[in-house]
Amino acid sequence: APFVMELPAYHAPTAGNVLRATWERGWSFIKRAGTVILLSSVILWFLQGFGFVDGVFQMVEDNNDSLLAAVGHAVAFIFAPLGFGTWQATVAVVTGLIAKEEVVSTFGVLFPGNQTLQIAAHFTAISAYSFMIFNLLCAPCFAAMGAIKREMNSPKWTLAAIGYMCGFAYAVSLMVYQLGGLMMGLVPFGAGTVAALLCLAGLIWLLARRNGREDAGETLRAVTAAR
Repeated sequence: APFVMELPAYHAPTAGNVLRATWERGWSFIKRAGTVILLSSVILWFLQGFGFVDGVFQMVEDNNDSLLAAVGHAVAFIFAPLGFGTWQATVAVVTGLIAKEEVVSTFGVLFPGNQTLQIAAHFTAISAYSFMIFNLLCAPCFAAMGAIKREMNSPKWTLAAIGYMCGFAYAVSLMVYQLGGLMMGLVPFGAGTVAALLCLAGLIWLLARRNGREDAGETLRAVTAAR
């Protein structure tokens, strides 16, 4: 029999409940913005303001010579197939794992002055779209990761869940940038395009294949009938 659940009688929310819920969520964000986000912004400011110049550790005028740039350059190649292989975008993606608001905070630190012009110089329309999709689909903030660990009650499954979300985000962003850029004439056909086509074929196969639970049910019925 299908599952039937009685729905409660819905009422318009009272002003007190709306204000109370708004205050609780607003205060939660204020606490996080005043602790985790503020501390991360200070660390980012230090890393992008200091570095080694001629073998001497000192404050740098160009953040391309900073410690943050050195770290970003080391891992930027991972995101190059997605269209945002600059060290600034790479740092923003990594800090976005702390909290999604950190992406905006990072750009605020790395792009002082006219941020609109500076960000536009680092992204094209398709690469910016790919960047946003990756940040929306990848693993959420540290607080959500902690909740996943608490619910999973297993470090292995927690890492598997986070890895799946990041891998799925990477695959979707790869398809968007490579295939979208190819259709727009911005990306040449290459290894990245082949990888994007393979990802697309894999997703279509996952959507089209028979449900694994149905296969398991048929196997169980066959075993039962044989007995």
